[in-house]
Amino acid sequence: MGSENGSLVGRNEVDENVALIFGVTGLVGREIVKRLLTSKPRWRIYGVARNPEINSMTKMYNFISCDLLNASETKQRLFPLQDIVSHVFWVTWSGEYPLDTDECCVQNKTMLMNALDAILPNAKRLKHFSLQTGMKHYVSLVEETLFRGEGSSLCYYTEECPRKSSGMNFYYVLEDLLKEKITGSSVVWSVQRPGLLMGSSTRTLYNFMGSLCVYGAMCKYLNLPFVFGGTRECWEESYIDGSDSNLVAEQHIFAASSGKVREKGEAFNAINGVGFTWKEIWPEIGKKLGVQVNETTMFDEGFWFGREMAERKHVWDEIVVKEKLVQTKIEDLANWFFLDALFRCPFKLLGKREKVDKFGFKRKYRTLDSILYWIDVMRDEKLIPL
Repeated sequence: MGSENGSLVGRNEVDENVALIFGVTGLVGREIVKRLLTSKPRWRIYGVARNPEINSMTKMYNFISCDLLNASETKQRLFPLQDIVSHVFWVTWSGEYPLDTDECCVQNKTMLMNALDAILPNAKRLKHFSLQTGMKHYVSLVEETLFRGEGSSLCYYTEECPRKSSGMNFYYVLEDLLKEKITGSSVVWSVQRPGLLMGSSTRTLYNFMGSLCVYGAMCKYLNLPFVFGGTRECWEESYIDGSDSNLVAEQHIFAASSGKVREKGEAFNAINGVGFTWKEIWPEIGKKLGVQVNETTMFDEGFWFGREMAERKHVWDEIVVKEKLVQTKIEDLANWFFLDALFRCPFKLLGKREKVDKFGFKRKYRTLDSILYWIDVMRDEKLIPL
């Protein structure tokens, strides 16, 4: 790994693309690093998070440990980079408080404010700031009830949809702060809005793949049926878009470096682009995980992950030892209450991606393919059993 908080600035960096990635250990941050390390022209990369995870033996990657809620620490750690960074990727957030609260907005704004105050004063080479938010930009988290029943019109959200006036949404706060701070400069900033993210990380609060794979491993270990616990609407209808973290990372880099995004504040849905239902893909997921799937009983509206799995932490500990996996606690990978919320979502959150297509970013994924791919990745990383 490159130096950590040591001599960060190299002699020849003025001739390179220099990326500063906030949230480098998360689902998308990891993938941005991997792509930049193999892209041409070459990139020098600085990754920011509280604790390191990516192990890169290249001189082109440096990790910076930093608590972004601490203004003085953030300024001290990032000050040496302000006159060399050319591209910033913001793929981090704080989930300490509920998403629809003032506290969540204040905390996330503080993190971004501290970072901007540290890097903007002398940002001579900064060209693009790519912000990641999400498809929840389009809904009020406290009032949406869009499953209207038979005959209702289905809404697909586009980037031009107006903000919701009710409830708090820290995504709006971050966009407004960027608009305020970057106004008058030549820096372009864009927003990527993924749906249900799929990737591999032990540092992600709402980790769908980790939750799904730990659940599957425990079902296999205990010889339990692999059931979908949620509402019938969420089981049978398309209601959310998958977002492969590979795709989202590629879209961040495309928006930041292709030269096609020139207007400040351009927003793009960052979604796979092919719809799905859990009913269609659940048997294939179960087959991949090697668990029992009975097609007549795999849906169980009365099954709650938080209730059924929360008291089985010891089972995961046994699996980790028996299968010689990377040492993790169950909460490093699985969030049962997130699965319950996801599979009982009271509103549809489906988007269109024509805008990014028109800009020239054509990559699309099938969500089932994404899930099967990331199961293989997590197995290769020895986070879950074969």
